[in-house]
Amino acid sequence: MGVRIPPPVQNKVNIMLKYFSEAFEELKSNVTWPAWAEVQKYTIIVALFSVIFALATWGVDLTFTKVLNGFFNLLKG
Repeated sequence: MGVRIPPPVQNKVNIMLKYFSEAFEELKSNVTWPAWAEVQKYTIIVALFSVIFALATWGVDLTFTKVLNGFFNLLKG
């Protein structure tokens, strides 16, 4: 004897399976995928921008840290 799945749950499973099946079919037939060279180019651009943004964030953080430390040391006397 197998496990009996109640009808409301089975209906939800069927709806989910239909949704994923239709979504996969749409990805296969209606989406225009970029060429591999274009994907590589944009990946490099995103990676470089991420590194530059991380360095800029680090620089701003370091500057604010030094400014705030100097301000509080000035208040301490």
